[in-house]
Amino acid sequence: MHIRKHLIFGLIFASTAALASPPLVAIDVGHGGADGGATSARGRSEFSFNREFAGVLAGTMRDRGLGVREVNFAGDIGSLAARPVQAAGSDFFIAVHHDSIGEAWLKPWIWEGLEQTYTDVKRGYGIFVSAQNPDQETSLRCASSMGAMLRRAGFEPSAWHGRKHLAADAENGVWYFDNLVVLCKTTLPAVLFEAGVIKHRDEEIELADPARQARMADALTTGMAACLFVTGKSAQE
Repeated sequence: MHIRKHLIFGLIFASTAALASPPLVAIDVGHGGADGGATSARGRSEFSFNREFAGVLAGTMRDRGLGVREVNFAGDIGSLAARPVQAAGSDFFIAVHHDSIGEAWLKPWIWEGLEQTYTDVKRGYGIFVSAQNPDQETSLRCASSMGAMLRRAGFEPSAWHGRKHLAADAENGVWYFDNLVVLCKTTLPAVLFEAGVIKHRDEEIELADPARQARMADALTTGMAACLFVTGKSAQE
């Protein structure tokens, strides 16, 4: 398993290095400012999870030879439409988020003296694409590639999204979210990545684990690099 993984890395990143310049990936930290996003089972803001994992992902991509453009890492971009503008000139856009669940599926509990809410029924990652994206083909190909590598690394997609979204590649955890601003109001191929469900008490702890974050970032980076090499595009060419 480890030998095969190293061979995959060697082929992908040797090929990527052979390009005139490496692909440039814009990584957007979801939420920020007055909008902290969802609240975890233990009261932590989604934005803090997003920013932490986006930092790990950015470091991993740079280590693997990809270019990175940081978007909203300071949490100071309030407008959703402004995020794709900040990413313009990149080869790919990925928005980093963590998931929650509807109020009807939440249960109360007490954590450190404060009443919080949690769920037992939903966990797992999700990857979203838009049929209205100007490069739907690349968006879907990269989403499926990332999902396949996540599954190979032992991560499980959530089937819960099938309640509201059409499947793009359900096996690899990819779903359509056509009207999402960061996916359809951009000139770039794009995905929105939900790393997991922070309302699930066990998964919340897992999502904060540095070793797990590194493994997830590694899988995402491998899948994205494979896809972008096939596409053969570089914003800096």
